[in-house]
Amino acid sequence: MSTVTRTLIKHLSAHDDGTVTVAGWVETVRDQKKVQFVILRDESGSVQLVRRRPETDDAIATSISELTLGSFVQVTGELKHDERVKLGGIEVAIEEFEVVGKALPENPIAEDSSIDKRLDWRFLDLRRPEQNLVFRIQTTFLHALRTWWVEHDFVEIHTPKLMASASESRAELFEVDYFEGKAYLAQSPQFFKQMAQPAGFGSVFEVAPAFRADPSFTSRHATEFISVDAEMSWVDSHEDVMKMHEELLVAGFTAVKEKHGEEIKALFDIDIEVPATPFPRVPLAEAKKIVAERGYIVPRADDDMDPEGERQIAAWAKETHGSEFVFLTDYASSIRPFYHRRHDGDASLTNSYDLIFNGTEISTGAQREHRVDVLVEQAKEKGLDPEELDFYLDFFRYGVPPHGGFGMGLARVLMLMLHLPSIRETTYLFRGPNRLLP
Repeated sequence: MSTVTRTLIKHLSAHDDGTVTVAGWVETVRDQKKVQFVILRDESGSVQLVRRRPETDDAIATSISELTLGSFVQVTGELKHDERVKLGGIEVAIEEFEVVGKALPENPIAEDSSIDKRLDWRFLDLRRPEQNLVFRIQTTFLHALRTWWVEHDFVEIHTPKLMASASESRAELFEVDYFEGKAYLAQSPQFFKQMAQPAGFGSVFEVAPAFRADPSFTSRHATEFISVDAEMSWVDSHEDVMKMHEELLVAGFTAVKEKHGEEIKALFDIDIEVPATPFPRVPLAEAKKIVAERGYIVPRADDDMDPEGERQIAAWAKETHGSEFVFLTDYASSIRPFYHRRHDGDASLTNSYDLIFNGTEISTGAQREHRVDVLVEQAKEKGLDPEELDFYLDFFRYGVPPHGGFGMGLARVLMLMLHLPSIRETTYLFRGPNRLLP
């Protein structure tokens, strides 16, 4: 094979005519009597390869005739710009051809395969241009978030995923054997990102897995997911957290629109909208009244909102504010964790919020309770044993500033950004109650 450096297909258009080496997998083959055509795709795009067939088939002609779709090949040939070529106005005339990874002839999935079938063969499903783009968008989005955090003096941390006790509800814990005892997979980095506040870090962030033993089969739940978390010191209320959260999302959406907007339009027919700030803010009690006026009564025994209520308040936010985002604020303490700060003068409400995006909740945030005596009493109210939380309560016994933060599901954000039907489409390898493979 030639020693010419491999060129990504997306760079060929700007490349001068001449010798190039490309490599990728075979999308289609047209094996004609006089000319052989191969459409080659790599991680950046597709290009047409062409070779005039000799009178008697040689090794290259035979290799092309025997190609199976999906096989990985490396090709050196002559790049030619020709506006008559429909695929990008360029083609490569094959001079050297090597099959480096041959595919079986029968592809186990097709364009109309179910999502479960496609997930069984995820590595093949990910070859689709739409799926390739999803994870390039994810990369751009997270890079923009990290850039914003770093520029605002946040510190990146990596918290443990093995815990001695629950960080949220015991009902959603995965218990694992841990030498002579038991450990639990972390439902969130909540306790440990709070620990950074008395440690004097000021502001922290983490992008990492979280685990929920939730037997849900909905389009937005998973047993393992990537949680995007931030926590910061010296907040006066949850309003400070919301302001940080919306600025962060503006940075992420701006980067995605600038880098991938045209391709998203071409593949998903979606125009990415960079949200205007501030996002609408609606106390939950008021949101329920708005939803009721729209003809929907939330049928819950507790004080929470339900999925249809989220869709209705999102529609209201879009109609009245032109926003795909809306903060629902001031949730009842009865449905919030013990560590959420409650309203001064009204302990029935918390300084907390849910962020709704395109009709679905993507995040919960709050000001935290930093007074240890209040924390202990609120834990007891929730049926928790303060002794089991002693390691956590110690964080507050040696001085801690007022603080707050949020946790956000990455796959949900991407799903809603691209108007896809399920987080299965925006999770590299999905984990749910009945899926541990591949």
